[in-house]
Amino acid sequence: MSASTRDAHILGPNTIMTAQGAALFYRDWGTGDPNLFLAGWTLASDMWAYQMEPLSRQGFRCIAFDRRSHGRSSDPGRGYDYETLADDLADVIKALGLESVTLVGHSFASGEVVRYLTRHGSDRIARVLLVAPAAIPFLLKADDNPTGIPGSAFEKARGAILGDFAGWMEANTEPYFGPGTSPLMIDWTVRMMTQTSLLAAGELNRIQVTTDFRPELARLDVPVLIIHGDSDASAPLELTGRPAASLIPGARLVVYEGGPHGLYFTHRERLNRDLVEFIRNGG
Repeated sequence: MSASTRDAHILGPNTIMTAQGAALFYRDWGTGDPNLFLAGWTLASDMWAYQMEPLSRQGFRCIAFDRRSHGRSSDPGRGYDYETLADDLADVIKALGLESVTLVGHSFASGEVVRYLTRHGSDRIARVLLVAPAAIPFLLKADDNPTGIPGSAFEKARGAILGDFAGWMEANTEPYFGPGTSPLMIDWTVRMMTQTSLLAAGELNRIQVTTDFRPELARLDVPVLIIHGDSDASAPLELTGRPAASLIPGARLVVYEGGPHGLYFTHRERLNRDLVEFIRNGG
């Protein structure tokens, strides 16, 4: 649990002060049982607009927050580890008094969700949807993980990110969304990502590729749905989503044919239908 003695609280309009002193921006639309959306690596709560807007009109409460050093949240320059990020998530849930939560995590956030559940328990969580998970089960090649990616490849990519973040994003937007995505949507996404501190971008990339979540996945005790595209260039299905589903008790995997990493936009209508069905059927 968090070692801080301070309590998380609502600091002001759309801002939560965590127990460790980070001010997190959040948005809260609609009413009903809460659905809490966690953004992917270097993305902010804005990315979930195409889920939150339609679902909030269908009788669902939709909440999302900007991770520390992302979007409109404060930039403390520290806390870039899964324990602290899981504690931040716990603080958001506590400060808003949320119960029976559906957690929806994209990409990097899959690790935050898993670490929250194994660190804080599932008393407040009803179910989990992981969209294109990129942090689980374990990405790094090792003796007991021969299908992983060599560390040198990750180090090279991280060097490109830290050397020219905007240029790296420009080179990777087409495979992220796939063909046919409007240039304005791509520009919007790049602007959102460049609001993230470069320090956070590098450190979160580091923990994503080096953290082994395999021992934790077997401990998850809530219904889990994984939705993954079979054309995901950022988090290949056979490296992430499929093995993760096999390690989580009772998890269900749904594969979107031709789906890239940015499913929340490219396949938003199907994703929204699947999310609503998952919520209404109780997981």
